[in-house]
Amino acid sequence: MRSSVARLIRSSSASPSRLSGNAFFGNATPSDQRHIEKPFKVKEAEPVNVTKPSPHKLLVLGGSGFVGSHVCKEALDKGLVVSSLNRSGKPSLNEPWADKVIWNQGNLLEPASLKDAMDNVSAVVSCVGGFGSNSFMYKINGTANINAIRAAAEKGVKRFVYVSAADFGLVNYLLQGYYEGKRASEAELLSKFTYGGVILRPGFIHGTRRVGSVKIPLGLVGSPMQMVLQNIKPLTRLPLIGPLLTPPVSAASVGKVAVRAATDPVFPPGIVDVYGIMRYSEQN
Repeated sequence: MRSSVARLIRSSSASPSRLSGNAFFGNATPSDQRHIEKPFKVKEAEPVNVTKPSPHKLLVLGGSGFVGSHVCKEALDKGLVVSSLNRSGKPSLNEPWADKVIWNQGNLLEPASLKDAMDNVSAVVSCVGGFGSNSFMYKINGTANINAIRAAAEKGVKRFVYVSAADFGLVNYLLQGYYEGKRASEAELLSKFTYGGVILRPGFIHGTRRVGSVKIPLGLVGSPMQMVLQNIKPLTRLPLIGPLLTPPVSAASVGKVAVRAATDPVFPPGIVDVYGIMRYSEQN
């Protein structure tokens, strides 16, 4: 009996490699163990050429206008591919940035002409608007933008930013067609772009505005007004005169926020008032 126990103890004190082989691989032979323990050679993977993702392509409607030109310049500074739509194609602008924009020929009042301009576009910014008779203002501020919103939705564009306008109380009644058109476009945008539609509502927009060959420095008036009025927000809630105290904002600020809203997927959808525009424009 003692001799049997001794043999059992000697057997259990075998070499670690043999014990481990028996434990994990059943009745593996020593030759099998040497084959398994042999270092595994790993071949180096061949290099693969990965195509870099193309930058955002931004379509700016009204790109040759006062606000639209600031949107184009901001987008180009961000390294985006920028295109715009114009009735005659490339406008006669003697500005360096205009040569970097892809100008498409089309008419917002003719929906069929919008389809090609929407190809491969990741986002649209509309700065289209105008003044005139009530019917004309509704057509430009409403119908034209509604056509663009619907065309973008049909093409699968992910984000659409619309530069609208703040309410000015009594002024709304004097410019009825203007505001009715704006609000109709806003309703269409919120309907078609529930998660990717952003509405900017600036008040008076200041900056250097070109009228023909003349540059009008609106900032000389707008900047001081902005500094004063931005600190009296509670007064804007006063009936009748309150909306008239809405602070001005620079065209550069509107352009900066519009581009960010169009390209930043976490930018919240919905309406951004003038205070929101000023706040977002101060962020890097």
